[in-house]
Amino acid sequence: MADITRRLGLRHLRGAPTAHIRHHQAGRLVHDGPGLSFWFRPLAAALSEVPVDDRELAMTFHARTADFQDVTVQATVTYRVGDPAVAAARLDFSVDPDTGIWRGAPLEQLGTLLTETAQEHALAVLARTPLSAALTDGVTAVRDRVAAGLAAEPRLPATGIEVVAVRVVALRPEPEVERALRTPAREQIQQEADRATYERRAVAVERERAIAENELASRIELARREERLVEQRGTNARREAEEQAAADAVRAGAEAARTVRLAEAEAVRTGRLAEAEAARTERLAEAEAARAVRMARAEAEGARAVGEARAEAQAAWLRVHGEAGVDGVTTLHALTGTRLAENLPRIDSVTVSPDVLTGLLARLGAGERG
Repeated sequence: MADITRRLGLRHLRGAPTAHIRHHQAGRLVHDGPGLSFWFRPLAAALSEVPVDDRELAMTFHARTADFQDVTVQATVTYRVGDPAVAAARLDFSVDPDTGIWRGAPLEQLGTLLTETAQEHALAVLARTPLSAALTDGVTAVRDRVAAGLAAEPRLPATGIEVVAVRVVALRPEPEVERALRTPAREQIQQEADRATYERRAVAVERERAIAENELASRIELARREERLVEQRGTNARREAEEQAAADAVRAGAEAARTVRLAEAEAVRTGRLAEAEAARTERLAEAEAARAVRMARAEAEGARAVGEARAEAQAAWLRVHGEAGVDGVTTLHALTGTRLAENLPRIDSVTVSPDVLTGLLARLGAGERG
């Protein structure tokens, strides 16, 4: 858009390098070119601003394939105004001398022209193409056909328009159809993923089997080595036992010989001690026998002397009682009382009742009288 400034009833226009300005005054072309800057009278001036830069026109439209499937075409057309004078003569690029704004909508007209032309050629090529082929090679076919159709379109050069490039971004079917078309691919991808998973599991199982075999081989080898170790330990134990037995045999022989020598020496010493003890015992026995004989003789002589003394004492006692005039009965009573007194137990105290004492006194008196 041109930049217009007001000063004292005049206007100053300053254009951009990408805008072609055409200034007519009183039917004459006064200024013509891009990037102009000039003063003009608004009442007598007719201004046109034609953009000469490259512009992108994005378009989206629907088409139907040969198998009656609806597809959406997304394309972009790059164009520019090659002949600003022709374009300004065919389209309304006039601007307001006060604001610099286009009075009409020239770019929309150009967009409609380009869109309808491109859509015509795209529909023509897609109407003869099945959906599968359109989705596979349709982008290239549509791009080439649209580019060729725009280049051959006579209205574009007559309007001063040049097509720079045509790009077809995408061809999309309806969402349901697209999901249906994606299903086989998804299934195939899923199958590939499942196969990869199965292969990975198979590889994992194979590796686990190899690991298990290695572990089993290691255990077998370890068991063999342990068996060898046990055999070696048994051999060492047997050798040690044999050596220990031999040493014990030698030690036992030496101990037996020493024991025999000690036994013989002990026997000799015991024999000597026994002989000495026998001789000592014999001497002691002879001495004891002589002492016993002497003691027996002494005891016999003492007993005989005691008996003789007792007999003499008894005879003297009897003689004393006989000489006292006591008869034989009285003498027996006296002897009996004496023997009884000798054999009676010890009596600490004797209680004599009056009756017993009276009887004894009576008997004593009677005896004295007799």
